Parts: sequence; structure tokens; C-alpha cells
Amino acid sequence: MTNHPARVRRGAPAARNVLGRGTEEREGARMARVYNFSAGPAVLPEEVLAEAASEMLDYRGSGMSVMEMSHRSKPFGEIIENAEADLRELVGIPDNYRVLFLQGGASQQFAAVPMNLMKNRVADYIVTGAWAKKAFKEAKIFGDARAIASSEDETFSYIPDCSDLDVSPDADYVYICENNTIYGTKFHTLPNTKGKDLVADVSSCFLSEPVDITRYGVMYGGAQKNIGPAGVVISIIREDLITDDVLEGTPTMLKWKTQADANSLYNTPPAYGIYICGKVFKWVKKQGGLEAMKERNERKAKILYDFLDESRLFKGTVEKKDRSLMNVPFVTGSDELDALFVKEAKEAGFVNLKGHRSVGGMRASIYNAMPEEGVRKLVEFMREFEAKHQA
Repeated sequence: MTNHPARVRRGAPAARNVLGRGTEEREGARMARVYNFSAGPAVLPEEVLAEAASEMLDYRGSGMSVMEMSHRSKPFGEIIENAEADLRELVGIPDNYRVLFLQGGASQQFAAVPMNLMKNRVADYIVTGAWAKKAFKEAKIFGDARAIASSEDETFSYIPDCSDLDVSPDADYVYICENNTIYGTKFHTLPNTKGKDLVADVSSCFLSEPVDITRYGVMYGGAQKNIGPAGVVISIIREDLITDDVLEGTPTMLKWKTQADANSLYNTPPAYGIYICGKVFKWVKKQGGLEAMKERNERKAKILYDFLDESRLFKGTVEKKDRSLMNVPFVTGSDELDALFVKEAKEAGFVNLKGHRSVGGMRASIYNAMPEEGVRKLVEFMREFEAKHQA
């Protein structure tokens, strides 16, 4: 990493040198860490990364890495069992819900949801962003999927009123993407589904605040934003929704019952990713659980939103009542200035601030593992940039 005079260089304890047996360790060595505002894969807790590094060659006396061990082995059995137990404790998941560690990301669940749930071939979708729109489009392959509310008329900059929706009487479920990674909106109040099961993609707000899981039939999310590395999707599903009564032609792998009956071990799971997720669950518990994470995330978001609201150059793009705590999009109003800001921010050690390719501008993703210091320093940099470039 090239040194830069103005660069923010975060000191992080260098992980113990586990790769070079006989190589001299540099006591007290420091490595440069940037502030990574990526929307996913995203920043992970340094404590978790350091612990994983220390176990890379020899996981707890096994003589091998978790990457190398059989998913049928006793050590990995303990890893996945402990991960599920910690997740259940954090979220408050009752016994009548199953936890599945799956593959294929949230996008694969766009098809798995209707395949497993669309008994009447009818489902209602609330379209509030790109991922809800993709899920809606996928569901149309399998039956009569209806968009009963949408915010596309204003470039997904708000969450529509979902207090009295025209829910289909024969709908098998109502679907939302609870936090919209690209556009930076969040359902702060869950929709009134009028008795229908709620299915929610929570990829970018997983474990960011307390939830009442009993209000959902299915909650799922990719791990790569707020929980772990890419390659793992976690589904929390009420047991009565896990049946053999699935759409004809549903692949064995996509039947939730296949995975539930095998305790997520029907085939080789993303073992190392699950191992990291388990460490993140323990880290969240150590921070004080989901109430503490919510307080921490609210503080971070307030720092950034308060600046955007007072800035003469930068402005947010989302209605205030619907702002996400996790993903904060903003613009200057000039494509040239946006590009210059992203460039200079990267040079200063604030990386992955470029907005999604579909919308442009900037976006700061401030997930659980982003320290408050990182948000404060970003705002300081934005103030300096504004002073130089505000007309």
C-alpha cells in the first residue's frame, strides 16, 4: 500500500505470522488499514479477522485450517452448532423456527421463496429497490406475482405507506427487501400484511438492530454485508413453512426441507464462511447484543446525516423518515465533483465510496463493524473537500 502524506492510516495490530514457520515475527508491527465503506463484501471486525488469522494453519489443535477440514468432522460440527446457538440467542429465535446456512446468496432465494411457498401461485411484492424488483421479476416466472406497492416513481427514494395494502386474498405471502442497499431506504415499520406471511430479505440490515422474528414467516440474507464473507446466506424460516409441498420441478437443493432435514449439511456448505459468521456472532454478543448495535449504529448514522443536512455541497437522496442506518447515499449535484470526491477520498484512505453503478453519486455503507471513528474522519474529510470546492 502506497504511503500518502494526507492518507488516513489506521493502526491495527499485525496478525501473528502463522504462515511462515521460522520467519521472524515483528513484535508490535502495525499494518495500514483503510476505512472501507463498501456495500458488500464489506468491513469485518478487526478482532474477528485477527483471531481467524491466528487459527489459519492450526484450528484449536486440529493441525489443519477450517478451510481444510471435513464438514462432517466433529470440529466443524461444533462450529456450525455454536454459530446457530449464538444467532438464536442474539435474535431471540424460538424453537419453531429453523436456521439454515445456505449457499447461492440472497439472489438464489429469489427463486427458492416462490418455489417453496407459492402454493396458490399468487404472491404480493412491495418493490422499493433493485433487489426487491429482481425478486419480483423472478417470482413472476412461477405464478401471479403482484406489485402491491412501489416507490419506483421517485427513484426508490422513499418507503411507500404500507398500512392498508391491497393484499390479494389468496396470496401465499407478502415480500419486502427490508433495507435497500443501493438507494439507502429502510422499512422502519413493517407492512400490514393482513394476516399473510411476511418474507423479508434483510441482507444489508441483518443484526443491525433488534427484531421480533415472530412477525416474519421467512427472514433471510446474504452474509457479506453485515455478518461475514461472501458465499453464505442465512435463512430463518418458521417450521410450518418447511414442507415437501413445493412447486413441481423445484430442484432438490432448493427445497428448504432438504436442507432443514440435513441441518444445513445436505451437501458441503460454505464452511469457512460459516466459521467467520460464528465469530462475528460472538463479537456482536461481546459488544452488548442487538440493542447495543442499534445504539452504536444510530450514533454513527446521525454523525453523517447531520453533516449532510447542514452541508452546502453534499446532500442526501432519501426522504428523512425512511433513511437507512446502514447505507447512506449522497451527491454533490455535479458528476465531475462526485468523481473527484471519490478519487480524493480513496487517496486519503476512505475507499469504496462510489455509488452503485445504476445510480452514481456516492454511498457510505456503515455496517456494524465500521467504527464510529471512521464515520467521524469521513465527515472531517468531507468538510475539507467542501471548503475547497463549494462555489
